Amino acid sequence: MDSQKSTAVVRAPGRNPGDTPRSGVIHVNVRHTRRITVVGNHLAQHPEMSLVAIGLAVHIQSLPTGALIGIRDLVPRFPESEYRIAAALRELELHGYLERTRVRLAGGQVATRTVSYNRPGCLAEATEPETAPPAPPVTPPTPNPSNPSTPPPAPPSPAPEAQDAREPREPQDAPQRPAPPRPVNPDNPWRRDAATAILTDLRRADARLLLGRQDIERLTPAVEAWLERGARPAGILAALTANLPPQLRNPAGLIAHRLTAQLPPALPDEGPRAPAHVPPDPFQTCEDDACGLAFRSPVPGLCGECRADTAAA
Repeated sequence: MDSQKSTAVVRAPGRNPGDTPRSGVIHVNVRHTRRITVVGNHLAQHPEMSLVAIGLAVHIQSLPTGALIGIRDLVPRFPESEYRIAAALRELELHGYLERTRVRLAGGQVATRTVSYNRPGCLAEATEPETAPPAPPVTPPTPNPSNPSTPPPAPPSPAPEAQDAREPREPQDAPQRPAPPRPVNPDNPWRRDAATAILTDLRRADARLLLGRQDIERLTPAVEAWLERGARPAGILAALTANLPPQLRNPAGLIAHRLTAQLPPALPDEGPRAPAHVPPDPFQTCEDDACGLAFRSPVPGLCGECRADTAAA
């Protein structure tokens, strides 16, 4: 007798069969007991960072203190190129998940100090709660033998200070950075090409202002907003390259900050302007046969001296 093959669909385990959605992801969660890294949804679902930057941030947060996370250390570990890893590190710096500073050691050498933040904008919380002062002892009341219905004493409730020490305090929300400006009318291919050219030409003014392709695509709408408000390309280049710091660690972050903080106001609507150049009157020849002098006038006729003689006569 031939065996029959079952064609039943295997569904993910769930509490109620009706909870299974028709489409989309189905989570099968298993409780972890070791090798755990807690990641916030503000990082896992970040609306502006790339997928490479989010994955790199999760990898960095899972490493122990003292692990090397330089570009040369990460390139052998992942299949992404050195350019993509460097761009992802700049994204993490821009959004506050990573901070890299140059410090001088005791021997005179200069080293890079890297700090990783699992929640940007908030100070690090203590890993152990503060020890609360011991609560004063409570003497239970003595039961009355003559009244056996007396209820037993209730256990003492914990002190408010101890309860606050056990429960972790929720840190305050990090201050949100202002979003880069965007043009009111984005459908303008000429303006988009001009904005891309401005960001690309920044390295001509200073070699440190070398922006990657992803940074240029992200900052192009902000430059379009400047052009839409009447700013000239030369003025935008001057505003973005003036008074640069001596140590420029994050060129894309500096350009994004200047495009946001120094956004010029829109020009007011003005009436029709007078022409910049007013042409002179054409040359005319005096109609007096004895004169024949050339003079400028909008209409032909006599010159000034002949008109004066005619008026005197």
